[in-house]
Amino acid sequence: MEQRKNRGSECLPATLGNKSRTMDKQHLLQEFYRGSVRALSRLISLVENDPSGSLDLLSNLNPSKKAAVVGITGPPGSGKSTLINAMVNTLLGEGKRVAVVAVDPSSPFHGGALLGDRIRMQSHFTHPDVYIRSLASRGSLGGLTGTSIEVVDVLKAFGFDYILIETVGVGQSEVEIASLADTTLVVLVPEAGDEIQALKSGLMEIADLFIVNKSDREGARELAIVLQRMLHDRPPSAWQIPVIQTIATGNEQIGEIFAQIRFHQEAVSGLKRPFLLASRAWQLIASDRMRQVNKDELLKQVEAAAAHDDFNLYKFVKKYSGR
Repeated sequence: MEQRKNRGSECLPATLGNKSRTMDKQHLLQEFYRGSVRALSRLISLVENDPSGSLDLLSNLNPSKKAAVVGITGPPGSGKSTLINAMVNTLLGEGKRVAVVAVDPSSPFHGGALLGDRIRMQSHFTHPDVYIRSLASRGSLGGLTGTSIEVVDVLKAFGFDYILIETVGVGQSEVEIASLADTTLVVLVPEAGDEIQALKSGLMEIADLFIVNKSDREGARELAIVLQRMLHDRPPSAWQIPVIQTIATGNEQIGEIFAQIRFHQEAVSGLKRPFLLASRAWQLIASDRMRQVNKDELLKQVEAAAAHDDFNLYKFVKKYSGR
């Protein structure tokens, strides 16, 4: 007779196994609130890999209202990572605790993040007041990942002062960041001057601040003027979007970026907060409902139904939409 191996909750009766898992989660939360970075990393991994299973843990979090969430987006090559390095340096000089979430393209082989945070932000990786995490986009076309909201809420609950989110550079589809970040920075470079009209309907609409990075290059001043003219033509609002010229490699104008971030949050935080919460709630609800749909099973059902001449896609979808 095969001997039973004693490996934790695997060999316990169902009720005891559930109780053991509950105790593990309680212990994880206790360690998390004691400031354990290991518990923080483990909780983020749980959220990434099992969003529905981590719902109880997320429901017991108390996200800090003091954490400022700043999104940094823009076309590839605009120097977003270098700018974030400079921003982290400035925040550390002010005694702040910073989390950096770098959303990277997914590997086609293992689905994980393709670019490593250790490579791009080595100088900050071991700093006790900095936490850096790479997340894989996993096919998301909006510049973020499917669990970005949950991961940011975990970081808020850990007590960081600033959470900086760098999104993958995918152009106009990179608009989800506006529903996650308190303040969104769109980073451009002088060479983007000819692309401004194309960007207008995408990235141009989500910016709270425009950053013309690498401003030591020719055409930087001209690009800043073009942006300012375009912004001048917009209807008046509670926030007049500034255009800041920076040289991230030399830490130039980084202090001005944070001054404008603080001005922005004072000016529109009360107006924008309900919109942000409603957008996040919608995304969480939609994501939760979609988890109940198995793609492989859906394919089988569609194949079987589509074999009939009277197949109607909308009638087929009705049973999933509940209408």
